Amino acid sequence: MKANVLEAPDKPIVWKEVETPPLAAGEVLIKIKAAGLNRRDYWISIGKYAGLKYPIILGSDGAGIVAEIGEGVDAKWLDKEVVINPGNNWGDNDNFQGKDFKILGLPDDGTFAEYVKTRVEYLYDKPVYLTWEQTAAFPLAGLTAYRALFTKGKAKKGDTVLISGVGGGTGAFALQWAVAAGCRVFVTSGSGEKIEQARQHGALAGVNYKAQDWAEELHHLAGGFDVIIDSALGAGFAKFPDICNPGARIVFFGGTAGDMPAINGRKIFWKQLQILGTTMGTTQDFKAMLKFMTEHQIVPIIDEVYLLAEAGKAIEKMGTSSHFGNIVLKA
Repeated sequence: MKANVLEAPDKPIVWKEVETPPLAAGEVLIKIKAAGLNRRDYWISIGKYAGLKYPIILGSDGAGIVAEIGEGVDAKWLDKEVVINPGNNWGDNDNFQGKDFKILGLPDDGTFAEYVKTRVEYLYDKPVYLTWEQTAAFPLAGLTAYRALFTKGKAKKGDTVLISGVGGGTGAFALQWAVAAGCRVFVTSGSGEKIEQARQHGALAGVNYKAQDWAEELHHLAGGFDVIIDSALGAGFAKFPDICNPGARIVFFGGTAGDMPAINGRKIFWKQLQILGTTMGTTQDFKAMLKFMTEHQIVPIIDEVYLLAEAGKAIEKMGTSSHFGNIVLKA
């Protein structure tokens, strides 16, 4: 088969012939029809991610057709159209992932290839109303946003929600989930164009976080937040307690803007706020996300589609952070 291979972080990704992965018992081989990019692919490609190993085929998200099945796999899966849950070995505690948890695309070879193997328990039927490209866009980012918003953030209809740093895959999904759930949604971004795109997808308003008074302006617009979803941390995180309603939840799953700043803890205990960390999601979260998507007929936002052989070019675009929504590769 052919695959996009990253030999080292200082080398370009190369589309080349590699061995098709052999199957062990319980495994399946998927012929990839589309694969989705995530921010982790970019960080791995520049050597800034935990547990690096080379050579590696990147790609956590994928959708395709089951081409082969290993020993012990029910024959009903053969030729089935599927989407892959990229989170493997969550563990037996729903509150946190276990020590054996891993994500497809590192350490195991991922979806930026003609074929990928995974265990059969991580397969789900492709949503019939979505295209291959739309299906490949949602697993990792959609799951992360779903768990952050609903499992951790307990968001419900009528809540006022802030999506901090809308635009990337997780931010776009958090926006779509919250709007579909009937929340009042506000956003921040460093781009006026992305704020306008968020409004077109259901956000009531947005504020540029580069403005000195962004928090005050948000508070004026929204009147306080019940749930805040963040993926960056950094200095601006310290202002979140100021704009929270009593009992609010602040949920974060990234730190691209730096470390957690000093925070006025008095506001946290007096308002009875919760600051919650999250990563990916459980099998139950994934199933609940699929059900939620189908019930609301949610279609992932796709910024651009590249050919499967153009993974390097697509990752370069992700590095510019110019996209709104998801970047996808198609076979």
